[in-house]
Amino acid sequence: MAKIYPSLLSANFGKIYEEVAAIEKAGADGLHFDVMDGHFVPNLSFGAPVLKWLKGQTKLELDCHLMVTEPRVLYADFAKAGAHRITIHVEACKNLEDELKAIRDLGMKAGLSVRPQTPFLDCEKYLKYIDLFLSMTVNPGFGGQALIPEALTKTTDMIAWLKKLGLREQIQVQVDGGINTDTAPKANAIGVDILVAGNAVFNGTDYKKNIDLLRR
Repeated sequence: MAKIYPSLLSANFGKIYEEVAAIEKAGADGLHFDVMDGHFVPNLSFGAPVLKWLKGQTKLELDCHLMVTEPRVLYADFAKAGAHRITIHVEACKNLEDELKAIRDLGMKAGLSVRPQTPFLDCEKYLKYIDLFLSMTVNPGFGGQALIPEALTKTTDMIAWLKKLGLREQIQVQVDGGINTDTAPKANAIGVDILVAGNAVFNGTDYKKNIDLLRR
């Protein structure tokens, strides 16, 4: 059964502490930070100060997804703020090996993300440097999008590939985008480790019910 990491992007920022406390009480396994720079993706979101403010308020794993063009300038700030893992995009970095090493050198776990159109097979030489592979099931940059079915098929192939390489136990697979009560069972069925969900968790007031439904 996959773990559920609610995306902070869908929370009510007018009562952010209460929102984080509520999802932790509801049984969330981690908290996903979608960090956007307005360049790699068209939207802007939040940075390390928000993470720092929340660090002492929750015991959830703080999972940071950097959808930015120059991720390396942010690593130290996010490490100091308390990030447990940083995931960067294949498409945003020129020297992925150095980027991933820099994340780990700061004491954080490292993740690698691919857009729906990006072949994951091109990433084989970087697998020794990562703890997580994030398969985007929508085009990054906007919440509330519908899951791209072909991206979930691609994720199935990614999991089979990691098994073939003998790396399935070392590398978790996460999906992000369009996860709801209709699509979560499909992701669970193919063996995804972590589901990132925004609107499907923060909709209404019964966050425990929402998370339980995604786990099914």
